[in-house]
Amino acid sequence: MPFLTILLVLAVVTLFLSFVTVQQGTVAVITVFGKYRRILNPGLNFKIPFIEQVYKKISVQNRSVELEFQAITIDQANVYFKAMLLYAVINTDEASIKNVAFKFIDDRNLMQALVRTIEGSIRGFVATKKQAEVLSLRKEIVEDVKEQIDQTLETWGYHLLDLQLNDITFDEAIIKSMAEVVASSNLKAAAENQGQALLITKTKAAEAEGNAIKIAADAERIAAQLRGQGVALFREEVAKGMTQAAKEMEQANLDTSVILFSMWTESIKQFAEYGKGNVIFLDGSADGMQKTMKEMMGMNNLMATKK
Repeated sequence: MPFLTILLVLAVVTLFLSFVTVQQGTVAVITVFGKYRRILNPGLNFKIPFIEQVYKKISVQNRSVELEFQAITIDQANVYFKAMLLYAVINTDEASIKNVAFKFIDDRNLMQALVRTIEGSIRGFVATKKQAEVLSLRKEIVEDVKEQIDQTLETWGYHLLDLQLNDITFDEAIIKSMAEVVASSNLKAAAENQGQALLITKTKAAEAEGNAIKIAADAERIAAQLRGQGVALFREEVAKGMTQAAKEMEQANLDTSVILFSMWTESIKQFAEYGKGNVIFLDGSADGMQKTMKEMMGMNNLMATKK
């Protein structure tokens, strides 16, 4: 009975050791006496107890790591990088899993090699650029690293999914000088904008003034023309009125000089009403009146002769 009990216990233990559970997102590497044998996929798997051993369980999920390192540009400026690296096992093929399982002793050595390789690639790229170019070459740096690193990672069984350069900084003196350059560029741009605005303002003001002068000149010309036409019409009407009055005086057998005398007195009246305080000198003597009347009669005779 004790022997049967021992056999039964051994059978149960053997049966228990014959099954292996592999978690989702991982694969198990099986070895026989230290030599690679096969791969176990996620789920419940059977193995030969005491002969087949689970050497390592490898995660095929994405992994990430943060990097901080320094590089030097071609003009001897220190550049400080903070990056995030995302990588994963390239696939679950047997060759890839064997590379992942046996290329490195452990994950720490893998991580050290991966980080140093990434840093070296970025340092090599930055060493060919000037510090003023680095900030604008973020995308080019990532593409260059992916192109160089992917081939190396494939031999290790991994694939670089993404590399993000989250922060790129310089020494304090360089940052200060860059800020001064930006500030001076902004001042220069502001001065240029102000100059352009002032030029536009002056130009528009000159154009407006020129247009105003032109409009005023056109208005003055039209006004002078209208005044001339008004004076001409006034003279024409005066001539017509005088002619009509002279005809009526002749028909009434009256002296036409009465018309001239009436015009003379009306003129003096107009001077008095609308002179607005201005001093007007008139010869009020009898000789002066006779002289004025003779001149007016002579003008009247001249107009009658032309008719």
